[in-house]
Amino acid sequence: MKGYGIRADYDRDTIVVYQAYRPGIGKPAVANGRFVEPFSRQRMTWIKPSFLWMMARSNWGRKPGQEMVLAVRITRSGWEEALGSAELTHADKRVYRSTDEWRARLRQALVHVQWDPERALRGATLDARAIQVGISRHLVDRYVDDWTVQIEDFTPTVRKIHSLLQGGHEHRAKDLLPEERDYPIAPELARRLGIDI
Repeated sequence: MKGYGIRADYDRDTIVVYQAYRPGIGKPAVANGRFVEPFSRQRMTWIKPSFLWMMARSNWGRKPGQEMVLAVRITRSGWEEALGSAELTHADKRVYRSTDEWRARLRQALVHVQWDPERALRGATLDARAIQVGISRHLVDRYVDDWTVQIEDFTPTVRKIHSLLQGGHEHRAKDLLPEERDYPIAPELARRLGIDI
């Protein structure tokens, strides 16, 4: 695993992305199968297909306000709509002719894409990059109402994997990880997002 690429748990029609919230937001979302109040539609919401990146970010669901890890299954068409509306959060010279062009495009973007170091099982940073997709308040209705297929409380699995790791049972912990593989992306869109092709 190396470079810029999307690795995810996906099937023919859907892809799984992860978010972590306080139980006051997570529990109603799971109960309703979609995000409901107090989830805010007035701010950017970040979705991440990398489970281990999410674990590093939320400290295995132990950071305040991130105690509940949700596996959100969304349509691939919605995922690709988001990516098609995205601009990078940094002025990648492979994508933008100038910093001014990047700034102008980012100001108008409905979606932001950020690349961060992918993580290993025990949290070490890897050479590969993991994608984070920030959906602005102007597009969040589409995410909530049209793209979301299922919301699963993944916290019990998170706790089990972390407990196995702490107990020195790395192989058993690995067996519980979601199966993530390279996500196919059209060459033109890959170039726009700085994805290695």
